[in-house]
Amino acid sequence: MKRVITVTVINQSGVLNRVTGLLMKRQFNIESITVGHTEQPNISKMTLVVNIEDDVKLEQLIKQLSKQIDVLKVNDITDKAIVLRELALVKVVSPPNLRLEMNAIVEPFRPQIVDTSKNVVTYQVIGHPDKIDAFIELVRPYGIKELTRTGVTATVREVQQTFYDQTPLSLLK
Repeated sequence: MKRVITVTVINQSGVLNRVTGLLMKRQFNIESITVGHTEQPNISKMTLVVNIEDDVKLEQLIKQLSKQIDVLKVNDITDKAIVLRELALVKVVSPPNLRLEMNAIVEPFRPQIVDTSKNVVTYQVIGHPDKIDAFIELVRPYGIKELTRTGVTATVREVQQTFYDQTPLSLLK
């Protein structure tokens, strides 16, 4: 089952390597990883999506991550009400005669056009990974020239109740 784990760390050289090395040694596959600064200077937050089959292995991983040098806090936020987002840049083959058609088709996804040339349009899509997957499948028949994704980032909602945008675990497939 895919788990969303956040790791708050002191922003120092080698921290990312130690965290990913621990996961590698334990043979956990990282589906997605993002790292960025927080509101506090010298503190970063990692968001990992990891496939973990049982609760014992999950508990073991959290304990081992917590013991790492420069790790301040580890949380499994999968079962909480969270906001989960990803960004993708998708270059799509788009001859001028198809642009209006393509723009009408992709409009429900609210992508931004961030670059355009004679025969290629680059869309920026932000949202839940399932939304990005659906966007990619929609434009695939036109021809994807290049695709890049940031990976998932997430935060726990302030109020823990059922929301429209809550990410059920089943959506993390």
